[in-house]
Amino acid sequence: MTPPAHAAELLARGELTVRGRIREASNAALYCTVSYDGEDAACVYKPVAGERPLWDFPDGTLAQREVAAYAVSEATGWGLVPPTVLRDGPYGEGMCQLWVEVTPEAELLALVDGEEPEPGWKAIGFAEVGEGRTALLVHADDERLRRLAVLDAVINNADRKGGHLLPTGEGRLYGIDHGVTFNAENKLRTLLWGWAGEPLTQEATDVLEGLRKDLAEGGALAARLEPLITGAEIDATRARVGALLAAGTHPEPSGEWPAIPWPPV
Repeated sequence: MTPPAHAAELLARGELTVRGRIREASNAALYCTVSYDGEDAACVYKPVAGERPLWDFPDGTLAQREVAAYAVSEATGWGLVPPTVLRDGPYGEGMCQLWVEVTPEAELLALVDGEEPEPGWKAIGFAEVGEGRTALLVHADDERLRRLAVLDAVINNADRKGGHLLPTGEGRLYGIDHGVTFNAENKLRTLLWGWAGEPLTQEATDVLEGLRKDLAEGGALAARLEPLITGAEIDATRARVGALLAAGTHPEPSGEWPAIPWPPV
């Protein structure tokens, strides 16, 4: 991948050319190339004009939320979201994100028989697999996923599906599709419940302390988020960080909202 700092400039300033549409996406998502100063890269462009209205998110705000998720990811130092910018494009303003090539051999999710996961795996829950049979849905006990679970708790991700996990050949893991994030109400819906109720790692605690400082009034991250999400949503993000630090554990399903997205992949 292009180094993130350079990639953000390339995405923001480059000439954007639409090559095709990603049909699996629920909103308009266009596969593009971007060219600037002799450099080229593949990217995804999601114009605001192609967003479907949602009852629990204000119209025309999903692109900004994707950029806000990238900003928080960068503030953690974990680099879990591909470089993402807000820019004008062939169909108006939208989100533009660096394309990530995935390693298909990497296995992060699985359906297994039995009631307990094997070593190296974490249980998500039981799923019907047809003909009245159920199987245990599990995810890898992977520190990259665990970091992503913390990020999702901070940004209040309402749609962490398996298809939004992108492992690369260099051993990196990226999360994508962050349009339904930062709601002021608890909306956390994810496949990454394997650590629910377990103590946060020291690394995660240190990162959250850093986020608390950056999100304070006048903090760098707070200033970065101000043009992207509402003041109430920034306050709610601060509150989530504070709650995670106070509890010292990964969050558990609230019971007020479906805990697992559908479809899960």
